[in-house]
Amino acid sequence: MNTYRLYSDFNCPFCYAMHERLHTLGVMDRISWHGVQHAPHLPVPMAGWAGHLAAELKQEVQMVRRLAPELPIAVPPGKPNTGRAIAASARALHMDPLRGGEFVRSLYRSFWVDGQDLSDETVLQREAERQGFASAQIVGTEATTVDAILRAWNDQWAEADHQGVPLLQRPDGTLLVGLMPADVLEEFLSGK
Repeated sequence: MNTYRLYSDFNCPFCYAMHERLHTLGVMDRISWHGVQHAPHLPVPMAGWAGHLAAELKQEVQMVRRLAPELPIAVPPGKPNTGRAIAASARALHMDPLRGGEFVRSLYRSFWVDGQDLSDETVLQREAERQGFASAQIVGTEATTVDAILRAWNDQWAEADHQGVPLLQRPDGTLLVGLMPADVLEEFLSGK
């Protein structure tokens, strides 16, 4: 049973690192991933970033490299609008939580390791098929609507005392904000 909520967005490198850290700890079976868009204004398709935006993105990646040196991560060309990727993930998780969890993980890696545009339906379809889903069930006009799930995730995130990502929430409402070391995560998950 998933007792903790993880509010996360694919285009946040700290969310990627947190997700990988939770996988490494072997606790994802206790975590309910809730995709939320912390930057819904980003364009489709993903635009290349230059100037101060590119410098900020490079700085974020460098910070993740310092905080999680074991993690493969590359500076992507920009940040994608993640609405489609979050909706596809909600469908995958609803259909099959185990394979859906691997789909979510593959999307993080597709972006943060390979620089793929997660607003591109062909990228999402390819990853869905790699995880054993029929791509039409996960992405595109034939896919089941998940509007109610996405609204619930956003409402729950809005009700939390902090709207940043990554955000880990215990059943009692206690929050852990940001990328944390493994020992801090273990202590938080043990209820301390």
